[in-house]
Amino acid sequence: MTDTPLPHPIPAEKNLSPVWLQSLTARGEPTVYDKSKGELRYIGMPVGGIACGLLYLGGDGKLWLWDIFNLPKEGVIPRSVEVPMAVWLGSSTFQARDGGGYVVPYAQESPLQQGFVLRVVDGVERSLDQHGWSDVSFQGQYPVGTVRYTDPACPVQVQLEAFSPFIPLNLDDSSLPATVLRFTLTNTSAASVEATLVGFLENAVGHYTAPAGRRRNTAEGELLVCRLESPTDPTAHDIGTLALACLGATRATAQVDTPGATRPVGALERTLTLAPGSSETVTFILAWHFPNNLHLPVPDAKTGNHYATRFADAAAVVGYVKENLERLSHDTLLWRDTWYDSTLPYWFLDRALASASTLATTTLFRLGTGRFWAWEGIGCCPGTCTHVWHYAQAPGRLFPELERELREQVDFGVGFDPETGMVRHRAEGSAPAIDGQCGRILGVLREHQMSPDSAFLTRLWPRVRRALEYLMAHDTDQDGLLDGAQENTLDAAWYGKIAWLSSLYAAALRAGEALATEQGEPDFAALCAARAAQTQAALEGELFNGEYFIQKPEPGREGALGTYSTCHIDQVHGQSWAWQVGLGRVLDREKTVTALRALYKYNFAPDIGPFRQRNRAGRPYALPGEAGLIMATNPGNVDGAFGNVSDWQYGYFNECMSGFEHQAASHMIAEGLVTEGLTVTRAIHERYHAKRRNPYNEVECSDHYARAMASYGSFIALCGFAYHGPDGTLSLDPRLPGDFRVPFTSAEGWGTLESKAGVSTLSLRWGRLRLTALTVRGHRTTFSPPLLLTPGTSYSIPDNTAH
Repeated sequence: MTDTPLPHPIPAEKNLSPVWLQSLTARGEPTVYDKSKGELRYIGMPVGGIACGLLYLGGDGKLWLWDIFNLPKEGVIPRSVEVPMAVWLGSSTFQARDGGGYVVPYAQESPLQQGFVLRVVDGVERSLDQHGWSDVSFQGQYPVGTVRYTDPACPVQVQLEAFSPFIPLNLDDSSLPATVLRFTLTNTSAASVEATLVGFLENAVGHYTAPAGRRRNTAEGELLVCRLESPTDPTAHDIGTLALACLGATRATAQVDTPGATRPVGALERTLTLAPGSSETVTFILAWHFPNNLHLPVPDAKTGNHYATRFADAAAVVGYVKENLERLSHDTLLWRDTWYDSTLPYWFLDRALASASTLATTTLFRLGTGRFWAWEGIGCCPGTCTHVWHYAQAPGRLFPELERELREQVDFGVGFDPETGMVRHRAEGSAPAIDGQCGRILGVLREHQMSPDSAFLTRLWPRVRRALEYLMAHDTDQDGLLDGAQENTLDAAWYGKIAWLSSLYAAALRAGEALATEQGEPDFAALCAARAAQTQAALEGELFNGEYFIQKPEPGREGALGTYSTCHIDQVHGQSWAWQVGLGRVLDREKTVTALRALYKYNFAPDIGPFRQRNRAGRPYALPGEAGLIMATNPGNVDGAFGNVSDWQYGYFNECMSGFEHQAASHMIAEGLVTEGLTVTRAIHERYHAKRRNPYNEVECSDHYARAMASYGSFIALCGFAYHGPDGTLSLDPRLPGDFRVPFTSAEGWGTLESKAGVSTLSLRWGRLRLTALTVRGHRTTFSPPLLLTPGTSYSIPDNTAH
């Protein structure tokens, strides 16, 4: 008697609610989290500058975490989490890299006392947090967090807008170690009210190393500065300055008596008289300056934090922000308004941009040399890892200067071996990774497209060509498919013919063809084109099993870890990347769509619980009762489908890692499987609902994981966006029917494109835009001379395509 194979633990029919499915594409309403629903506890929106540390804005308006002191640590708050078996089937002890912060989310925690208090004429003081008001709500539209405080017992209601300047294409002004807090006070009573807003700050300089020295606050006019005089070790990681400014302050105090404070606390306040029904705004600026970021495992760390090369101390940061406050605030709020001035669903806009806040966390650093250096997630896995960061689509579209610097300084700089063409996947001293090498070549194409001219490409091209030749040499038998040891992001060298990695190879070859053509090297372009066609034919002829693309083992290594006959989330990643950079098809459409349908059928679980009952290895990035797209499944229940399952990396296959999910979702959308792609994206969004955990911290091997910035790729796909800065061409082909309005970014400017009632209108909000051609839903308009748009200008053209 033979055993009957177990049924596949993921249902082919998802049985999703029709109402829920309709909500995927409905515009909906902005998300507002409320105290009364218990939704504020876990919220932590990053409100510091890019690569300036990590400061959270809580759901109740409190600033918390304060990871600005260059403290070496793994995870937002390092700890060990014990989880009952009833919550997670499998191992019950989790560190940050194991998903501890996912299973047991972090709640507000702070190493210092800081806050704001409203004092009205009757002497009653109300802290501006969830304890001081009957109703507190939070609306997060990154980069701006809006908190509203109301209470029928108080004649003054308060609204807080908090943000660090975040202006796409303006990297320096988006990299300030500062937070702007704008409190709008409204008198809701029938009589005039005198109200005082107080901001206080504890001197936490030297908090962790506690070097000898005197903590001293100085307060004068609008500014409070906290410092440590004559520290015994001025190079300690937590030595620097803190500053708080209150514009129009009516009182400044260097030291106040605050219960529980162990260090001197200073305060600033402003008193207002509010007429009935009137409102007035009080602006605070918080800044920090801790230059000694010396612990990172990279030689450039000895140069400290880049912001210290621009500012002498926190007071200088405040001075810059104050001097430029009108412009910085205007441009930040303009981006927020431009992003949300769209016909796309609010929930989708939230999720697509939320992970970009990773740039304002301690996942990423900008060092004194100007070099960007990053972990994969906070404190976990060093070296701006190519096989992780190439998934991240947000930085290249929002801050292309950042990605150009990474390509030039790191991937094709310190991480490049000119003798072989190898791109080391962690820069200094590491080995190559095939997926990362392909992704960085494709990144060069994206960064070139997001440049105003060809200077960047011209500088890099000889090394990019060498990197392509390295990949070609990895196909030793010249059959179109990569072979030998193929190191990849699942932390093992796979062997055999692997659809995932060879699809990325095909896309890299097509990128090489495009770049070589632009560089005037037709012979090399032709070589890349021929190799790409050969690879496509081999992928479709050898590795498509009729439902999806697979891996064939290398003879003699049949037991090595791999995905083989399973359905793998990244099986057609190369075609996904191709859509992101306008390369068109690198794989047959019918086979690709069939594979994506199979991925949704076999890997998307509306509830991962039954799957976890069968497959207990892996980390908890989705819990029973939650939906997710599993990394790899074995729908045929084939013995040995993953090779050696005793290898620790086998656990990866059973996980839901949001960066991979976003990649697959964006590809589904690009291929017209819009419902499937949005379903996967919405599943991630709901896993990160504020009642469950922090909406801004997508977890994979530690917190604020870089790969999650793949979410922006779903936005690119849904818009059908393609752009080439040097050529001056812009194209949008939205995947949703009907009128649409979406934001866009380009090499030098950003704005909105709207198609309505047969007319398409391009409006520029910031910077400049030069176009030689605009294509909307297949209708192309050329401009000779080029169309030049500046802020506040627009251009309208009839759209002769059916909507």
